Amino acid sequence: MFRFKQFSIRQDRCPMKVGTDGVLLGAWAGVRPSDRRMLDIGTGTGLIALMLAQRAQDASVTGVDIDDVAQARENADASPWGDRVFFERCPVQEFRAPEPFDLIVSNPPFFVDSLTCPDEGRTAARHAVHLPFDELRDAVLRLMAPAGRFAVVLPTAEAERFLAVCAGRLALTRRTDVRTTPRHPAKRALLEFSRAGAADAAPEISELTVGTGEHECYTPEYRALTRDFYLKF
Repeated sequence: MFRFKQFSIRQDRCPMKVGTDGVLLGAWAGVRPSDRRMLDIGTGTGLIALMLAQRAQDASVTGVDIDDVAQARENADASPWGDRVFFERCPVQEFRAPEPFDLIVSNPPFFVDSLTCPDEGRTAARHAVHLPFDELRDAVLRLMAPAGRFAVVLPTAEAERFLAVCAGRLALTRRTDVRTTPRHPAKRALLEFSRAGAADAAPEISELTVGTGEHECYTPEYRALTRDFYLKF
C-alpha cells in the first residue's frame, strides 16, 4: 500500500501495482500554474492522477484505463482531491473529451517484443498489446492542447523505440535517465514532449539515481523529488 501524507493508495484489485515508475512520473512531470486539464493514460490505481491533483490545486484530472477503474475511483474518494479527479473505463484510442488537455502523462505497457506471460492481466499491463506506441502517439496528438506537453516513463530500450515512433510528430523537450543505484546503468527514461515544430529547441537532459546502494536508502535527489508524497521517508 502506497501512503500519501494524506491517505493511502489501495491496489488489491489492480493487476499493475504501485511502483517506482509511477511515483517518479507523477513527481517529475512538468506542471505549470496555467495547467487546468490533465489526463493520465492507463491510470491503474489512479496513483499518478492523484499525484497530479495534489500538485495542481486548480486542475481537473481525468484517468482512463482499458481495465476496471473502480479501484482508482475508491482511492480518489478517499483522498482530499476526489471532486477534481475523474475516471473512465475506455481504451484511449476511443476516448473523447470536450476540450484538449494541457498535460498528458502515461506509464504505459512497454515490453514490445518480449514473451507474454500466462496471466492475462499482467500481460495487458506490461506488454504493448492493447496500446502500441504508434497508437499512444496518435492519441496524445489528438487529445493534447496546442501548447500542451506529454510525459511518459519507459525502460531505456523502449524509450528509444518510442522516440523513433514520435520523430517528426512529437518533439522531445526534457529527458531524465534513471539509475536504481550509482553502480547500475540507467534502466528507465522519463521523457517529456511537445508538438513538433519548425523551431524545436534542444531538449534538457539530466540523470537521476534512486538509491545509494544500501538497503532502503534513497539518494537526496530522489527524496527531494518525491518527498511531498510519502507519509514516511
